[in-house]
Amino acid sequence: MENVKVSKSFGSGLLLAGLGAIAFSGKAIIVKLSYRYHIDAVTVIMYRMLFALPLFMIMVAWASRSDHAKQNPLTMRDVLSIMGLGFIGYYLSSFLDFLGLQYISAGLERLILYLSPTFVMLIGRILYKKKVEPIRIFAMCISYAGICLVFWQEVSLSGTAVALGSFWVLASAFTYSLYLIFSGELVHKIGSLRLVGWASSMACICCILQFLLVEPLSAANVPIEVIELSIINAVACTATPVLLVMLAIERIGASMASQVGMIGPLSTLFLSVLILDESINLSLCMGTVLVIGGIFLVSKFGSK
Repeated sequence: MENVKVSKSFGSGLLLAGLGAIAFSGKAIIVKLSYRYHIDAVTVIMYRMLFALPLFMIMVAWASRSDHAKQNPLTMRDVLSIMGLGFIGYYLSSFLDFLGLQYISAGLERLILYLSPTFVMLIGRILYKKKVEPIRIFAMCISYAGICLVFWQEVSLSGTAVALGSFWVLASAFTYSLYLIFSGELVHKIGSLRLVGWASSMACICCILQFLLVEPLSAANVPIEVIELSIINAVACTATPVLLVMLAIERIGASMASQVGMIGPLSTLFLSVLILDESINLSLCMGTVLVIGGIFLVSKFGSK
C-alpha cells in the first residue's frame, strides 16, 4: 500500500512539473499575440504584473500562515534582500525578456532562457571558485552550439534585429541566474513560496511604477483583447505555474522537476507553430535537441 502511495505521488509530481513547464512556456506565446496590437513592452508587462499582483499577495498570505514562517519573521535585512532579488530576478529579467520578444520568435526566446543553468555554473565558478567538471563544459558547448544554429537561421530569415532581441533575452537569462545564485541562502530561511510571493510582488510594483514614469496614462487605453491576454498571462502563465512547480518539487524533488521542465522548449515550439503560425525547420529542431541535451547533462552531472 505504501509503494502505491509513493508511486501515485511520483506520478502526480511528474504531471505537475510538466504542466508547470508548459504553462511557463505559454508566456512567450501570449506576449507575441499582444504585440500584434502594436502595444510596447512597458505596457504589456505592466498589465501582466497588474493582474498578477493580487495572486502573489494571496500566495504571500497563505505562505505566512505556516509554522515555518511564524518561527522565522522577516528582518529588515530580509526585506532589503527580497527587494533586491525581486528587482533583479523578476522585474529586470521579465522586462528584458519582453523587450527581446519584440524581435525574435517565441521558440528562440525559450531556448535562450534555458541557458540559465550554464550562467549559474559560470557565476558559481567566478564568485565561489566552484569546480566545473569537464562534462559540464562539454554540455555547455552543446547548448550554445544549438543556440547559434537557431540564431543564424533566424538572422537569415528576419534580419539583424534578431541579434538585438537575442541580446535582450540573453541578458534576461543572466539576470535570472543572478537571482538563482543569491536566493539560495534566503530561500532556506523564509521558505520558497513566501520568497517567490514577496519577490514577485516587488517586481509587479516595479513594472507598474515603470509604466507610470515613462508612459502617458493614455497608453493604458488598449484593446480589450490585450486585457484578456494579460489576464490569461497573469493567471495561467505566471502565478499558476509557480504553484504547480512548487507542488511538483514537494513530490519528486527539485532535480527531477527541473529535468521534466525541459519539455518547455518543445511545448513553446509546438504552440508557436499552432498559434503564432511560426515556421518550423530542420535548424530549429536540431538546435532544440542540442540545447535540451546540453542542459540535461548540466543538470544531471552537475554539482549540487
